[in-house]
Amino acid sequence: MAGSNFVDYVKICCRSGKGGAGSVHFHRDRKTAKGGPDGGDGGRGGHIILRGNKQLWTLLHLKYRKHVIAEAGGMGLGVLKHGKNGKDIVLEVPLGTVAKHAETMNPLFEITQDGEEKILVSGGRGGLGNDHFKSPTNQAPRYAQPGEPGQEEWMVLELKVLADVGLVGFPNAGKSTLLSVVSAAKPEIADYPFTTLVPNLGIVSYRDHQSFIMADIPGIIEGAAEGKGLGSRFLRHIERNSVLLFMVAADEMDHRKTYEILLDELRRHNPELLAKDRLLAISKSDLLDQELQAELAHDLKDLHPVFLSSVSQQGVQALKDQLWHMLNAPSHVVD
Repeated sequence: MAGSNFVDYVKICCRSGKGGAGSVHFHRDRKTAKGGPDGGDGGRGGHIILRGNKQLWTLLHLKYRKHVIAEAGGMGLGVLKHGKNGKDIVLEVPLGTVAKHAETMNPLFEITQDGEEKILVSGGRGGLGNDHFKSPTNQAPRYAQPGEPGQEEWMVLELKVLADVGLVGFPNAGKSTLLSVVSAAKPEIADYPFTTLVPNLGIVSYRDHQSFIMADIPGIIEGAAEGKGLGSRFLRHIERNSVLLFMVAADEMDHRKTYEILLDELRRHNPELLAKDRLLAISKSDLLDQELQAELAHDLKDLHPVFLSSVSQQGVQALKDQLWHMLNAPSHVVD
């Protein structure tokens, strides 16, 4: 997935269609000179609808579409003919797209299923024709309802990447390198912070032609939940992962503290993330000799760490085995 083509946030102005006016009309034919009211109702204005599409992975196609305007409903006609409903505008979006009001940023709904449709902005209702207003004391009403106006709202669409395993760690913890080793993904890799600026997805091949999806989330720094560094913008991608793989580099000064800082940032962003299955991996473990690795394993024994090196392939298959087991069997969340 090319970085320049990955868009996970768009802001668009949505204007739904105005409802058509009801008709003021009276029945007339060769035999009836002064018939009763038969004005039809106006048509509904067009909705703006979001539809899930599992083939989409980005909001790029909506990036430059700043205004979305639905069609107005048609006027009602005589002989109780209903006005034509305005044509709906359907915006296809990736699964995991969250719709929010731009002003309040309050979530409205999330699209999670292929083909799922939800109304983002409702069209105005059509007005009632004069037939609805007849009564014993008013047998010839000469009025009808106007159609409701459409709504104009600025909306924000945010994408949460859907993956089985999400990689969580500080910049340069080796997340992109691991993804490039276990999948065909080609993320940018370098020895400076924030090499990864957008989430990268990779399909990890497993035994017997099975596979699962892994996502490399841009590196977290302390204070990310408050907007520092790349901010909490990328933390939302972790929300849709089944398993969180915490990666702490072997050359960190205090591995437990680093792990706890990462946990705390997730807790600050969304406490529910701590309910997900998680696994701790000590990356770049080729930097450790056997004695140091054994000492570190003892210090972190309550976290059951996995030691791996993407460069030497040490522990990579064992990591895939453990992740597969966690994805396909009830697992215990390490506290």
